[in-house]
Amino acid sequence: MQTTTYGLIQLFADGGFMMYPLILASLLGLGVIIAKAYILWAAKREAGRVLRETEALARDGKIDEAIALAESTPGPVPAILLSGLRRVKDQRPGRDVEKAMTSTGTIELGFLERGLVVLATIASVAPLMGFLGTVWGMINAFGAIEAAGQVEATLVAAGIKIALLTTAAGLIIAIPVNIAYNYFVTRIDQMIVSMEEGSTAVLALFWDVYGGRDEVSLHGSQPPRAGQKQTLDSASGTRERPIGFDTQSTIVPDKDTMVRPEHRKLT
Repeated sequence: MQTTTYGLIQLFADGGFMMYPLILASLLGLGVIIAKAYILWAAKREAGRVLRETEALARDGKIDEAIALAESTPGPVPAILLSGLRRVKDQRPGRDVEKAMTSTGTIELGFLERGLVVLATIASVAPLMGFLGTVWGMINAFGAIEAAGQVEATLVAAGIKIALLTTAAGLIIAIPVNIAYNYFVTRIDQMIVSMEEGSTAVLALFWDVYGGRDEVSLHGSQPPRAGQKQTLDSASGTRERPIGFDTQSTIVPDKDTMVRPEHRKLT
C-alpha cells in the first residue's frame, strides 16, 4: 500500500481560492483569543484582594485610602468600588450610589464582552466558507470528468480530495474558536459575580454608615439598618480613572436587566 503525505503549503495550494479567507479568519480569531485571554486574566488577577482590602479600609474609616486603592488598580471590580466609594464619601443619597455602580458595571461589562462577536462570527462562518469551497471544488471535479469523456477512479478521487480540503480547514478553525468563545463567556460570567459582590459590599457599607436612609432599592436586599447617621471626610482630590469612562450616568440597569454573556452561548 502506498502512503502519500502532503505538506501544509501543498494542502493550502490544493484547497483553492477559499483557503485565503479561511487563513485570514484563523489569524483574526487567534489574535482576538490572545487579547481576550490577557484582558480577562488582568481583570481577575487583583479583584478579590482589592475587594477585601477596600472594604476593610472603608469600614475602618479610611475612606480616602480605600478610594486610592481602588483608583490605582485596573479592572471592572475596582472601577465599581471606586464609583460607589466616591459617592459614599461625598455623602450622596443611596439611590445615587446604586445608580453610579450599576452604570459603571454596564460600561465595564461592555468592555469585557468586546471581541466576542468576532469569535462568534468566525465560529459560525468558517464552516460555511469551507463548505462553499467544497461545493466549488466538486463542480470543478465533475467538470474535469466531463471534459475527459470517461470516468476514472483516480480522477474522481483526486477531485473529491481537493474539494474536501476547505471543509476540513473550516472545521479546524471553527472548533477551537467555538471552545474559546464559550470559555470566555464563562469567565465573564464569573467577573459579573465579582462585580455584584463589589456593589453589594459598597451598599452594605453605605447602610452601616448612613443607617435609616431609605433611598437604596437594591433588588432582593434587606432594608437599611436603623441607626444614627455618621459623617465622613468629604475632602476632594480624586482624579478620573484612566479608562476614560464617565461614571455619572442616567442609565439605571439593575442586576436582573444586565445583559449576561451566557445568553449568547453558541450551541
